[in-house]
Amino acid sequence: MQYRKMGRTGLRVSALCLGTMTMGKQVDEATSLAIIGRALDLGVNFIDTADMYVNGVTERIVARAIQGRRDSVVLASKGGHIRKLAAKYGEYQDLGPIDLARPKHFRPWEAGEGTGPNDMGLSRKHLMQALEASLKRLGTDYLDLYYAHMPDYATPVDETLRAMDDMVKQGKVRYLGCSNFRAFQLAKSLWTSDKLGLARWDAIQPPFNLLARDVEYELLPLCLEEGVGVCSFSPMAAGLLSGKYDKEKPPLEGARYSLGHWGYTYNKPYWNDANFAAIGQLKKIADGAGVSMSRFALAWVLANPAITAIVNGSTSTAQLEDNAAATEVKLSPDALAACDEVWRSYRVPTVFYGR
Repeated sequence: MQYRKMGRTGLRVSALCLGTMTMGKQVDEATSLAIIGRALDLGVNFIDTADMYVNGVTERIVARAIQGRRDSVVLASKGGHIRKLAAKYGEYQDLGPIDLARPKHFRPWEAGEGTGPNDMGLSRKHLMQALEASLKRLGTDYLDLYYAHMPDYATPVDETLRAMDDMVKQGKVRYLGCSNFRAFQLAKSLWTSDKLGLARWDAIQPPFNLLARDVEYELLPLCLEEGVGVCSFSPMAAGLLSGKYDKEKPPLEGARYSLGHWGYTYNKPYWNDANFAAIGQLKKIADGAGVSMSRFALAWVLANPAITAIVNGSTSTAQLEDNAAATEVKLSPDALAACDEVWRSYRVPTVFYGR
């Protein structure tokens, strides 16, 4: 296992970060515990979870898995995800802009009939409550990394940053980050932290894979310039880059693309003719490199100098072991250049002025 520095900080994390979003639902508890235990044995020291994963069940599973090994683990969780309000509160209104990147309003997470207007978002009130609840479920008195899970267009960024700075000063969080933020939002937060003398976001979690490379245009250069660690999620496009799917057949039973709402969420951006054609070309490149498609896809993400770690989930210990092996794969410049050509072939060219 290789270890990398988190941005400009002194924190070192394994290049493979074990993602836990499926644990407690798609993956049962016994299998989840086995996967986490095996990951730690393989040298994975970085585990990622969130308070909204199975509405807290996942954090409790992680707590049981790392009991007695807490201090050897870099433990990350998230708070602030938008949730569906209980019927008596009506519809949540501040869902952000509609644009080319997000042509429809975000669909809030189902969180139960008791969900009120302050049970979500990045306000001081909610984030403080969310952190305390996560610490309790995780059975620890501190988190190594705490993310603002998604932008909150109703809360000023300085309110969020002041609250998160207090978490660090209280000793309840070691490092801060954000997830699903755009480049301008991260830049604004870094500027605000610098202006106000607050602990800053030293990590970000964006989606990044061979089929979703848009963060290369603005976000990744910003992170390299400002020393922000990048822990990319969905490095295999929810498994599509494994090459195991056929567009003319229904998604595999029990796999991500067949899971109700999540299946729809991933189907919409990925399940199309262009991506399947691209996968066919990418498979040829992987075969030429003598690497399985899964390992090739993960190794490609790790080859980017802006990437600190890949946040990758597994449904079995065998799958985990195969994914972990990708951290030792080194792709040739020719293979990387061939992947660039595939991207250009299936995406509308982006026009930039100047240099």
